[in-house]
Amino acid sequence: MKKIKVAVNGYGVIGKRVVEAVTLQDDMELVGVGDVAADWRIKVADAKGYPLFANTEEGRKAMNEQNISVAGDLDDMLSKADLVVDCAPAKFGAKNAEKYKLAGIKYIVQGGEKHEATGHSFSAENNYSSAINRESTRVVSCNTTSIVRTLSALKRAGLLEKARGTLLRRATDPWESHKNGIMNTLVPEQNIPSHQGPDAQSVDSELDVVTAAVKVPETLSHLHYWTVQLTREATKEEVLVALATSTRTAFIRMKDELSANNAVKELMLDLGRPHGDMYEVAIWEDMLKVVGSELYYAYLVDNQAIVIPETIDAIRALTGIESDAQKSIKKTNLSLGITHRFF
Repeated sequence: MKKIKVAVNGYGVIGKRVVEAVTLQDDMELVGVGDVAADWRIKVADAKGYPLFANTEEGRKAMNEQNISVAGDLDDMLSKADLVVDCAPAKFGAKNAEKYKLAGIKYIVQGGEKHEATGHSFSAENNYSSAINRESTRVVSCNTTSIVRTLSALKRAGLLEKARGTLLRRATDPWESHKNGIMNTLVPEQNIPSHQGPDAQSVDSELDVVTAAVKVPETLSHLHYWTVQLTREATKEEVLVALATSTRTAFIRMKDELSANNAVKELMLDLGRPHGDMYEVAIWEDMLKVVGSELYYAYLVDNQAIVIPETIDAIRALTGIESDAQKSIKKTNLSLGITHRFF
């Protein structure tokens, strides 16, 4: 089997998870990891045997001083790859895209970049086919990925008229909570709609969705509350069946004492998930309520993990190694242990 040669630029929260996921795929080969740092994360990557490339001369010097093996620079890494996944901090991806274009290599950026960075925003269950053999795409953000997954499931069932969501957003990534974030306050996003609603429309322009967001003082996950106007009166069972048509939604229950995000995080750890990651949108089944043609529900989003399967599918789409979205999604889901029920 011909393998896609994948480079990952940036070994942070998303980058290290993309690297691990790539190594699980039988149709992909990791050819390198690029970064500018020489801290504990890069030392771990070196200990794992990943080929490391220094993006800057300063980065090379720092890595050398820390006795980290350096295989070359960014150009060297790109020359070995069919595609690069950019996992640099927000706004750096768009800048790096110019380098990728000059190198003539396909690339993926993350949701911290704007849609215009690639002209295509990716969600595997929605628009895989339109990404096939493109030069680039953007995997939408964690919150946007969850919105598109759930609302599209309702849309496919002919149930979605419009949706209004309130997003409780984690303050920062857990590993950086000693550096930034908030304490003893709530910070509402200034604009309504918040950026996640329009971002979902960059994947599906037909979605009638409005979001409001507030930053909260915790780091484990995001929590969304949704009010949805259905196209007709429906039963709770119909809605659950519709939501389950996404292979990347899972149902959790309050009666199982999964009543808060810390409990769900502990469940992921107990299940042996890498880093305690949850790739699925975790919907509270016993909280979901339908009143006539109105639907109310809530779910959790693992901001560090939900985009990982999407990124793997985007690699296959851009390189054209798999033209069937469902085959790619199934392959990715199996490799990561994605499921509708955790037990």
